[in-house]
Amino acid sequence: MARCFLAVLAVALALLQVASAKSWLDKRFNTDGTVRTGYDASGQQVVMLNLNQQSGAAGFNSKEQFLYGEFSIQMKLIPGNSAGTVSCFYLSSGDDEWRDEIDMEFMGNSTGHPVVLNTNVWANGDGKKEHQFDLWFDPAADYHTYTIIWNPHNILFKVDNLFIRSFKRFAGLPYPSSKPMRLHATLWDGSYWATEKGKIPINWSNAPFVVSYRNFYANACVSGGACHTGSGRWMNKQLDGAEWGTVKWAERSYMRYNYCDDGYRFPQGLPIECSRY
Repeated sequence: MARCFLAVLAVALALLQVASAKSWLDKRFNTDGTVRTGYDASGQQVVMLNLNQQSGAAGFNSKEQFLYGEFSIQMKLIPGNSAGTVSCFYLSSGDDEWRDEIDMEFMGNSTGHPVVLNTNVWANGDGKKEHQFDLWFDPAADYHTYTIIWNPHNILFKVDNLFIRSFKRFAGLPYPSSKPMRLHATLWDGSYWATEKGKIPINWSNAPFVVSYRNFYANACVSGGACHTGSGRWMNKQLDGAEWGTVKWAERSYMRYNYCDDGYRFPQGLPIECSRY
């Protein structure tokens, strides 16, 4: 009996050590709203953001600030009718009108319609740089990996192993380069904007809405500190020919909106960078 108890205790301690090694939320982030945690079968910590009409928005934000880096996370989005919700993974320097920000925003869908991924870049408060894509898979059926690479040359957006966008830095044009940013993940009510330009609001009878995050990764330069070992891999990263090929494939097959095609929005002329790509 004693041997059996000791064996069970040893297994429990081993599992606890594995889980502790793979925990990342409390070490690196502060939380807001209803945030729950658990572990999957492999011992990976899973962080679940919950949204209902009473609790309001939920999220977590990094304790550290960064100036350039590679950031990725696996997300499993809201199943069924998620219209009106917005699930995010993004970097931001703050809430002021001159902020810098790099966004991956998942705009909820009505059942049977694709989820739209909105990518955007803000520099000195100017954020009209959206590229939007219909996701070509069900993002609620399983986890998928979403990545932002931010360096002095460009900002790259990646879904699983496919690059879908490169936002280049051009001389004389605003670019996020001097303001340290925190990393955020949020789930909130975007009924006024998210689904079909606000035509379909949240149906609260489907609440609670839950988005799951796991396997967070960051290799970055910490504001006021050093860059992580291996930063050379992303610090000078620009797309090669094959990677530009996946960008063109995503644009051709799944792009829903490109700010450089929206002359109605820019009656005085399209932004300068639109003519430089």
